[in-house]
Amino acid sequence: MIGAGVVPVASAQRIIQYNAGMGTRDPNNSDVWILYNKVKAKHEGMTLYTDSASFDTKNNVFVAHRNVKIVISDTTTLYGETAIYDGTIRVAEVWGDTVMLIDGRTVLTTDELVYNRETSTASYFNWGHTVHDTATLDSRMGFYHSDTRDLMLYGNVVLEDPSSRLETDTLMYNTRSCEARFVSPTYIYSDTSTVYSESGSYNTDSHASSSYKATRLTNGSTWLTSDTLYYNDNSEYGEAFGHVTIVDTANDVTCTGGMGVTDQKKRVSFVTDSALLVYVDKGDSVFVHADTVWAYNNSDGDIDAIKAYLNVRVYREDAQGMCDSLYYSVPDSLVTLYHGPVVWYEDYQCTADTVVCRFDSSGVRKVMLRNNVFAIEKVDPLKFSQLKGHNADVYCTDGEPNYADILGSAQMVYYVVDEDSLKNKELIGVNCGVGSDMRIYFKDRKPSRVTTFGNPDMKMYPPDKLPESERTMQGFKWLDAQRPHNRHEVFPAKPVEEEQEQQQEVTN
Repeated sequence: MIGAGVVPVASAQRIIQYNAGMGTRDPNNSDVWILYNKVKAKHEGMTLYTDSASFDTKNNVFVAHRNVKIVISDTTTLYGETAIYDGTIRVAEVWGDTVMLIDGRTVLTTDELVYNRETSTASYFNWGHTVHDTATLDSRMGFYHSDTRDLMLYGNVVLEDPSSRLETDTLMYNTRSCEARFVSPTYIYSDTSTVYSESGSYNTDSHASSSYKATRLTNGSTWLTSDTLYYNDNSEYGEAFGHVTIVDTANDVTCTGGMGVTDQKKRVSFVTDSALLVYVDKGDSVFVHADTVWAYNNSDGDIDAIKAYLNVRVYREDAQGMCDSLYYSVPDSLVTLYHGPVVWYEDYQCTADTVVCRFDSSGVRKVMLRNNVFAIEKVDPLKFSQLKGHNADVYCTDGEPNYADILGSAQMVYYVVDEDSLKNKELIGVNCGVGSDMRIYFKDRKPSRVTTFGNPDMKMYPPDKLPESERTMQGFKWLDAQRPHNRHEVFPAKPVEEEQEQQQEVTN
């Protein structure tokens, strides 16, 4: 029977010291002591407690049984049912139904764990569960570095906190910074969104995520992809960079650009840097380019309004447009073009200070042009019918023009064309004049009759007798060169000088 013992091994610095209420030598091996009753062992700053143990004095190996507690440092403690500690290599192996490593606010549980004191690393290979504050981490295999507080997790990794769940195959988590980093396909789920990424990070404290590869953010019926994404689930605020694409499947709207920002709490998003908005209207795609495109959502997540700002160009197969800024009110089905708007329709061009289009289920219902209205129809490369007035309203039926009212100071230069049953056209005269108001009736999208009100002064000229002074009205500008003739031309061509400068930069 012994109360305390010191075993003389070769290196005094490697000696395991112990205390026990009872002890005896192993009858089969005189180098081994069998210890009972409040066993306590110490080795180079580590203290081990257990109910019973065996100590191989020759190999400096300590085997503990039942209620094992290993105090590795002031902050790190290891619990289990069975443990083997090798004092030569300073490695402890611990088994039990619940093996627990406590390091400050971090608790790791598993059924078998190896702790290497040389590297301050704990490792498990048969599932582990870690709790840090409100975050939990599960994985098939893991390594914990108590010096750096890094967790390296592999195989079916799940990181959960009260507001989100992360699933991946490989993850590094730091318990000091609460930062998780991943380099494999990863999903981050929350109540409002899902982020997919193949390389990035997520912070369980701030709930901020960063993605650098194969990024995709899904929020209800809207999803976003980009090269890089920064998103905070708490604030519901995100920034995306590089090949940004936002798709709203509920509203058939797609927006692309070089940079995008979304603020779901403010219900607003925008895309800039070569921004392009594409939406489907009655089966036809409408392409809108601007320096910046904004989208505003209601409380249900549906789009309430879209704003395109600066250098707006619009293309649809049957109509095109250009202006400084555009606003689309979804509940009112109103599209408003501000500051120098130009609208092209077949051979027609319309300009005004402001253009407002009202839509219904059949298409365009009414077009309202306000202030300085000027409508031009190209008859041939040298002849143009023209209408001017203060305001104008165009009324449509099933999306086709029915009649138009020119209101206030109406003026007209109108080439009258006769068309036979074989669609052969003949120019028969030019009608010129003024009136306070005019009404133009359309048939098959072409003017068929003009009525002038309020002291009209009208005159019909033979085609070859039209005075040069009346061929074009004051303010005439034919802007077809600026018209987007296909969806690609909503991006205006760069000046030759600018292209040469950019090419020289690339060459340099």
